[in-house]
Amino acid sequence: MDVSIHSSAIVDRGAVLGDGTRVWHFAHVCAGASIGRECSLGQNVFVGNDVRIGNNVKIQNNVSVYDAVTIEDDVFCGPSMVFTNVYNPRSAVNRKGEYLRTLVRRGATIGANATIVCGVTVREYAFVAAGAVIVRDVPAYALMAGVPARQIGWMSRHGERLSLPLRGDAQARCPATRERYVLTDGVCERCLETEDEREKVR
Repeated sequence: MDVSIHSSAIVDRGAVLGDGTRVWHFAHVCAGASIGRECSLGQNVFVGNDVRIGNNVKIQNNVSVYDAVTIEDDVFCGPSMVFTNVYNPRSAVNRKGEYLRTLVRRGATIGANATIVCGVTVREYAFVAAGAVIVRDVPAYALMAGVPARQIGWMSRHGERLSLPLRGDAQARCPATRERYVLTDGVCERCLETEDEREKVR
């Protein structure tokens, strides 16, 4: 298995790591974790037991992925961003049986120092700005910012701002790739314009 684990990192027996995954300085992966192919876990990353991480996920320095978090393929987690798994923690109250599940869908970006409050879903290719605090579900392709976070725009799969209103019906193209996005009743979707594009998602 082609996995790179730094000598200072701890990967507990039983953890599953896919080919090409790299675990850097002082990281700790617990025994029950499942991590896909070509992932990168930066310095001081912690991954809990009840965690599922897909392929090509980049987790930057000082991120803790606690139990009840699932991260799909191609997600970027910025430095020192925070996941939680208990909504109302108290030191004197044991709430290990009350973890709320958090799901980060394919292609999403979570910026540095952002916080994802447990129990939410961050949908496909959403973009959470640095320092934002997510307290409710995030739509696909949405650009979220602030405390608590609110939607301020839309982002393409390439990570470029789309010239779309927040609501209504409209169309726009990614400035970098020229892919077309369609907004219908406040829902943003990428438009597959060629047979080759449609074939890739089958």
